[in-house]
Parts: sequence; C-alpha cells; structure tokens
Amino acid sequence: MKFWRTLVGKLWITITLLVACVLLTLGLFLLPYIDTVFNSSNSGDIKRLFTYVSIIGFAMTTFFGLFLLTKITQPMQKLIEAANAIRRGRYDTRLKLVTSDEIGELANTFNHMAAELETTIRSLNHEKEHLSSVLRSMSDAVITFDNNGDVILANPPGRQVMENWQGLKWDKDLEGGGWAAEVMPEPLIALFNKTMREGRDQMADLHVKQGVWEAHMAPLYSDDIKRGAVAVLRDITEQVKLEKMRTDFIANVSHEIRTPLSMMQGYSEALLDGMAASPEESRELIQVIHEESLRMGRLVKDLLDLTRMEAGHAELDLQKVDAGELCERVTRKFAVRAKEQDIELTLYKRSQNLLLNAADEDKLEQVLTNLLDNAIRHTPSGKGISITLERISLTGSAAAIQFEVSDQGVGIPSADVPFVFDRFYKADKARVRGETVGTGIGLAIVKNIVEVHKGQITVDSVVGEGTRFTFVIPD
Repeated sequence: MKFWRTLVGKLWITITLLVACVLLTLGLFLLPYIDTVFNSSNSGDIKRLFTYVSIIGFAMTTFFGLFLLTKITQPMQKLIEAANAIRRGRYDTRLKLVTSDEIGELANTFNHMAAELETTIRSLNHEKEHLSSVLRSMSDAVITFDNNGDVILANPPGRQVMENWQGLKWDKDLEGGGWAAEVMPEPLIALFNKTMREGRDQMADLHVKQGVWEAHMAPLYSDDIKRGAVAVLRDITEQVKLEKMRTDFIANVSHEIRTPLSMMQGYSEALLDGMAASPEESRELIQVIHEESLRMGRLVKDLLDLTRMEAGHAELDLQKVDAGELCERVTRKFAVRAKEQDIELTLYKRSQNLLLNAADEDKLEQVLTNLLDNAIRHTPSGKGISITLERISLTGSAAAIQFEVSDQGVGIPSADVPFVFDRFYKADKARVRGETVGTGIGLAIVKNIVEVHKGQITVDSVVGEGTRFTFVIPD
C-alpha cells in the first residue's frame, strides 16, 4: 500500500498543504503589507494585521478539524454504533465505508468478523433447536443441574417429574417404602452429591409415589471443571410390575396345579395299592380324582381364555342383546343355589329400554356368572345379593347400560381393592376373602371381557358390609 493512501499519509499531506498555504499567504500578501505598516509606525494597522492573521488561522484550524472529523471521527462513530448493534444481538449489522486507508481495512475486518459471528450464532441456534427437539421428543425425563444442585434445564417430562416430586417425604406405609407427598426427593440429591464427589456416572432405582424410577446421572465438565450434572429418569414401574406379575404367575400356577395333581396322584396310588376296602370307597376316591381333574380343566380353560383376550385375540359375536332378559336368565340359574344357602337374590330394572345394539351375549353372561358366583361364595346366610340394571348417558351424549352386582358379604380390605382384578387373586393368602374353590382368575377374565366391549368396571367395598361391582357397556 502506498504511503499517501494511508490515514497517516493523508494527514501528512493535509498538514503539508496547510503549512504551504500559510507560507504562500504570508509571502505574497502579508509580508509586503507588514513592511509598509511598520515603516509608517501605525500601531492600529498592526493590531488589525494580527486580528486578520488570527481569523485566518482559526478558519484554517476549523477546516482541518472538520477534515479530521470526516476522515476519522465519523467512521469511528459508525464503527462504535455497529459494535453496539451486534452487542444487542443484531448480527446482520454491516459497515458501509469505502476507503482505502486503515479505517477502510478496519471496516472490512469488522464486516468479516460480523459475518463469521452471525454464522457461528446461527449454527449454535440450530444446534440448540436440534437438541431442544431431541429433548422434547424423549419420553424419559432429562434434568440438568448446576454445581449448587439447582435445575437449569429440563425437558417436558423432566418438568412434569419436578412438579410431581415437589416436597416429597418418605412414607414407610407404602409397599416397599417410597417417596410420597409434595422439592426434589432425597435419593436424587444423594445421587447428585455422589456424582459430583466421585466425578463419574451413577445409577440408582428410586421408589416414588408407589412408582419405580431408574435414575442415571452423569457429571458435566467444562475445561476439566465439573459444572453440574445431568440426570435421565425412566419410569420402570410397569416393567417392575410385569416382572412381579410374571414371577407371581409362575408361582401361582405352580401352586394351583400342584394341589390337584398331588391329590390325584395320592388317590390314584391309594387305588393301585388296594387301600379301598369296598366299592363305595373306590367310588369316593374316583370321585375325588374326577373333581380334581375337572378343576384342572377349568383352570387350563380359564388360563387359555385369559391369555387369548390379553393378547387381543378375543373374538366377539356382536349382536343385539336384551340386557334385561340376560340378567333374568342368569338370576334364574343362580336362584336355586342362593335359596339353598338362604341368600336373597334380587333383580332390579330401573330403565325400560335395556337393549344393547352390539354386544356378545355369551361373554356378558360369563361376566355376570363370575360376579354372582363370587358374590354367593362370599355372602353368609341370611344376607342378600342384588343385580341392578340402568340405562345411563356417557360423556358426549353416548348411551350405555350400567350393570351393578352388590352383595352383603364379608367385603374386601381397602388395601386389597386395587388387586382384585389380578390373576390368582385368591392365591395370595393376604387377599383371600373367604374359602373358595374357584380358579382365582375369574375377575381378571371379567375385566378383560368388559374392556373388549370398550367398557369399564369398578369395585367398591367395605369390610363387613359388602362389595359392589359396577361395569358399563356402551350401546
């Protein structure tokens, strides 16, 4: 770059020209005038001379200052304004200075820096949006903490977890213990402290509000300095529950099958050993073997039906069903048995139109049969059982038939009510309502049949007063 094209060169040329102008003015105009004035010794003219020189010097100084303002101050002011605009987030700000000196180079460098900064910020925003989309799409809860344990980032499931876990306190009454009630649970804080102390990933299972959460926490580093931790929480309640159901199912099936098999084996060995002293005793042993074989047959059939329905392979023969006639038929079927046990069985119809347009009559009869069978087996003599039918309106003006089977039996403890629809409910001795010879999966089949009809079933019970099963079948 040539010297006179630089800012210093321009200033040097300007000063040189200014000095040359002063010298020429003095030489051509002022010096002869001064010589004439001094010869005449006129002091007033000398004062006027100095005044004119001062005015000319001030004018030239002002001109030089305006030049510096145009060439230096104004571009620098524009540069400051552009820098402030970028500081406020306007990354598309550019300088329009067309000069070939250092200020021009500074403007070009500034524009290049602004373009690179805009590209970098845009890339960071894209990465941030991408990360935000990934976090929003995750079903697991993700929560990020700073060094003090304060939450600085959480995806929607993470925020939901934080809202649900506010002010939790340990509840020993929960099954297996757990956090229940309203700020971050202590196990997660302990996991955070351990992660920050050891500086490596930590895992733990948290029992919160009768749910189980798998927590994975990893430290966050910045220049080898721990600046926080990120936790990923996964709700594994259903997995734990399914694993427990699988274990219980195997144990209960083994228990249910072992009992009749043992009896059949024992009585058959007694027959083979000739322990029956008379034909009547032989018939009794054979009768026991026959009843136990029927019991095993019912168990296998119920298991197959339940497995088929839970797998979604239940086939419904949908047709018009008169719920009133259906209940009358089921009531007549159980009337003799109820009378033998001195139980009053009553049917109430609270609506005239009890017609279902699309339902499986055999499946609904199976539901009522199972519920009445349980009610009779758990209701003492002198008490009553009632069946109530009523047409109701669901949300959205949809019609449905509500069935209600109530008994005045021993009732179910409130802690056991959530488990009544579990398989082999009777096999858990802590949940037995009374002596029974059922297979233990009748209510599980009932629930599946109702749900296949897109209905729902509920149970209310008070110990010592009775139990009421209510299920609704949409029309």
